[in-house]
Amino acid sequence: MTISYNWLCDYLPDNLTAKPEPEELSKILTSVGLEVEQLSRYESVKGMLEGLVVGEVVECGPHPNADKLKVTRVNVGKETLQIVCGAPNVAVAQKVIVALVGTTLYPESGEPLTIKAAKIRGVDSQGMLCAEDEIGLGKSHAGIMLLPENLCPGSAVSDYLKPYTDFIYEIGLTPNHMDAMSHTGVAREVCAYLSHHENKAFRVKMPVSPHFTSDNRNPPVKIKIENRQACARYSGVSIRDISIRDSPKWMQDRLKAIDAASVPLLNPPETSPSPSPSATP
Repeated sequence: MTISYNWLCDYLPDNLTAKPEPEELSKILTSVGLEVEQLSRYESVKGMLEGLVVGEVVECGPHPNADKLKVTRVNVGKETLQIVCGAPNVAVAQKVIVALVGTTLYPESGEPLTIKAAKIRGVDSQGMLCAEDEIGLGKSHAGIMLLPENLCPGSAVSDYLKPYTDFIYEIGLTPNHMDAMSHTGVAREVCAYLSHHENKAFRVKMPVSPHFTSDNRNPPVKIKIENRQACARYSGVSIRDISIRDSPKWMQDRLKAIDAASVPLLNPPETSPSPSPSATP
């Protein structure tokens, strides 16, 4: 069973003095019979974009000794750096991602690379302008990655892109712990432990409102209970106005962290053709 620390903490009650740290929580889980076989740090982007800053290209000219290279001067906040770049799309006034000297890059493929001051075809270069594949954000190598114009030179790229980090528990569940096959189930076990050891009642903070009400008393699906001894009550919810699109980033991050986003759909929905401009909605 794979459990996310961030996700689990969302279900722990607000009246805790402090949420347990990842290592402490690992010991709690093992002590209540949910043996933690592995605790690992998860990073949505390896290296978490450390050492990458926003730069503004203030000059861009041809390299004197290479037709396909350009010599740029890039404002990175406290200073302006000369950087040789081979990307075809680099131009003056762009906001770009700069890997400063000493930064270690974790590309989409290949080994990590630490940026050093270099002389490229006889011209000094003090950093690197990055494409998305060079920093692990995608597969494109068509050119450097361009950023919004309103970003401030010298600011951390991680503050803008906000890579996700978490701690992931691999729990070895025994057959008697089917109740712990969810984040809420594990949160209940943690609350029981804390209630006992702190002599104070702690209850799971549920992810849904306890005061849910329906705004439609005439759902399209009609239910008839034919045997009230076997089924005294049946309840359900009819949901409408649903559109199929990408999940919000926070949900994608959490599903990827517990490796649930890689599970393919058994019956993926067919893509409907786009309506013509003249079609009536």
